[in-house]
Amino acid sequence: MKFANVLLRAVLVFVATCVIQMIVGMLVPMKPVAVPHILQWMLLTNALMVGTLAAVAVRTEWRGWRLGIAIAAIPVIIESVNLLEGVVFVTNSQLEWGKIFLHALISAALTVPVWMLLFGKRDTAPEHYHPIASKPRGERAWKFVISDLSYSFLYIGAGTIIFPYVKDFYATQHIPPMTTILALQLLVRGPVFVVLCLALVRMLGLPRVGGALAVGAAFTILSAWPLLVPNPYFPDAVRWVHLCEVTSSNFVFGAIVAWLWGQGTLSATARSAPGGIVDGRSTLTGC
Repeated sequence: MKFANVLLRAVLVFVATCVIQMIVGMLVPMKPVAVPHILQWMLLTNALMVGTLAAVAVRTEWRGWRLGIAIAAIPVIIESVNLLEGVVFVTNSQLEWGKIFLHALISAALTVPVWMLLFGKRDTAPEHYHPIASKPRGERAWKFVISDLSYSFLYIGAGTIIFPYVKDFYATQHIPPMTTILALQLLVRGPVFVVLCLALVRMLGLPRVGGALAVGAAFTILSAWPLLVPNPYFPDAVRWVHLCEVTSSNFVFGAIVAWLWGQGTLSATARSAPGGIVDGRSTLTGC
């Protein structure tokens, strides 16, 4: 697909996304929040999100409803687990967490046919590398554990670095015990984010190093964009510190997962064998 065609389709998705969000905002009304230039911030964040998702959609061989559901599901799943984090940490904000989740869910569901119509009817492409199916069960297990632990390690490490800059703010909040924080990262956010990064690896179909950079960038944008928007619940100083924390740690996390699970180089024997299969086994090194 030519770049101009991709750009036009992405612009149409962007317009549809903005319209859908405004309509859903009327159907799921929330208390008004005083955010300067809220329309401009909505346009910017939607542009970042749609641009990133369009880059994934144009790379994947998935088509039809499978593509539409996958593309729409990735950001709403990220937002859902981030909302859970907010419920645990930002206890005094009086945010309408349920309505925020409902708005995100309905908006994402309504964008499914948009993605399917604009990106899901292209010619079928060759099937991409399977980061999970290509590996034996034991390798899947230890790589998943390492990936999950890496998220928690980066989360705690980055949080420790920035804590002196946000401690006054969190003194007004209820910070849960460290056991609760670790459980949330190890058992909920970490596993969910690993699966989403693996989905990005699968959909992008890039070599190991290129895939690591692309997945790290895509996951960072899709997970960090809410921190760009000014809001009355996070003072600007706290918001910018958290933005630096999340973008750096999430990029490294996404890159680690993609590199760890990425496709290795084909051996000389494999390059001469149809489909890279020798004796009924995949000859991807490291896979």
